[in-house]
Amino acid sequence: MKTREPDREPPTQGRRRRHWTKRANPVAGLGSIVWLAIVIIPIYAMLSASLTGQDKALTGNPLKPPTSPTLDNYNTVLNSGFGHLLGNTAIVAVAVVGIVLVLSIPLAYVAVRTRDRWSNTAFRLFLLGVAIPAQAVVVPLYLLIAKLDLYDTLLAVILPTAAFAMPVSVLVLVGTLRDVSEDLYEAMALDGASPLRMLFQLTIPLAKGGISTVVIYAALQAWNGFLFPLIFTQSDGPRVLTLGLFNYVSQFGVNIPALLASVVLSGIPIFAVYLVARRALVGGLMGVGGK
Repeated sequence: MKTREPDREPPTQGRRRRHWTKRANPVAGLGSIVWLAIVIIPIYAMLSASLTGQDKALTGNPLKPPTSPTLDNYNTVLNSGFGHLLGNTAIVAVAVVGIVLVLSIPLAYVAVRTRDRWSNTAFRLFLLGVAIPAQAVVVPLYLLIAKLDLYDTLLAVILPTAAFAMPVSVLVLVGTLRDVSEDLYEAMALDGASPLRMLFQLTIPLAKGGISTVVIYAALQAWNGFLFPLIFTQSDGPRVLTLGLFNYVSQFGVNIPALLASVVLSGIPIFAVYLVARRALVGGLMGVGGK
């Protein structure tokens, strides 16, 4: 009895292979160049002006390199209490990031893992905070902070900043956690894992990209915050970098080169954090694993 031989694949010879060619996109290239110029030119002008003497700050072409660059403006900034301002700002940023992470991760986990109507309703109500501007509630916040005897302290800046960073942080983490496969949760549940164990051993390791995004976002909100430090602090003790820029503004004028040198120095730490976490940040914006 003859057995039927399995079908053989046709020979590879003669097959047509698809060759993908890159097509030129001049519109996208032009748009990229324009966007790069929009970003680079102000940064270059700021660096150039920070190396210029005060007497030449408002004269000549701002895009022209300084003829006699000087570091006197940076020395002025460093000798004007910049270290104290930097330390306060770092404390605020670290505290805000810590509070946001401790509260946002469990909230996002509950919002993803709980399927009932009440959790969905609570999650939607929580996201209403995205639509509430800080300026609209600054007076009630001022009265609340005054009643709690927190006025003119770093806590008066930390707590409102963390509260207003929470809605967006939870929204980012919920989008990240929804990409985690349900099969992984079921496998851990069959092994007898508790929800708390799933959170620390499964959810958090797979959500590193989203967590990095939240860290960068919360740190930027704290580092660049101006309204809350302006309203809720008064003395030099809890002053942060954004308020320290007023040190170079007087009734007789503005020391523009020193002001821009302070901006450059204050932007270096947050830029360094971005360089360290940029891959995880992109992965968090694209989804778990960067897919």
